[in-house]
Amino acid sequence: MERYGGGSIVVSDYNPAWSAIFEQERTSLHTALGPLVLTIEHIGSTAVPGLAAKPIIDLQLSVRSLAKARSSCVGPLQALGYAYMPQYEAWLPGELFFRKGLSGPWTHHLHILQGDDPRWQDRLLFRDYLRNHPEVARAYAKLKRDLAAAFDDDISGYRNAKNAFVAATMAEARAGR
Repeated sequence: MERYGGGSIVVSDYNPAWSAIFEQERTSLHTALGPLVLTIEHIGSTAVPGLAAKPIIDLQLSVRSLAKARSSCVGPLQALGYAYMPQYEAWLPGELFFRKGLSGPWTHHLHILQGDDPRWQDRLLFRDYLRNHPEVARAYAKLKRDLAAAFDDDISGYRNAKNAFVAATMAEARAGR
């Protein structure tokens, strides 16, 4: 079981500052990584206005070559306070995953992948579907709060318990595309 970095999982009410925190971090990442960066998107629940979320800013960064990113971005990202989590490659193949605030609580998650990876578009589709369907976002918030209470600090259990909802929402989103 993977333990949550800050103790018990907390799902907070939406914070309008999350958007500004993302923009600030996007600027820092562009400065640190330069031309390696193709684009950076705000993903996850903090990217959906009004949605309750774990207060962790999820960023998705696209690159032309994951191999080049692996060889050249770990150092600059460590200087920004990120830690590379290579153990996540088994769960997120074809992606580099970083956490900021490693000792907890985590403040940012950074997903680096090639822009042609299907997960790139899937994450944006999920985010945009929740943005455009507030009733689905409210159901997702309730589920997340219930799961946080049920799983305490078991972040992998919490994450896995959301899979059915995410899959059903993605099916709806794809059908409506």
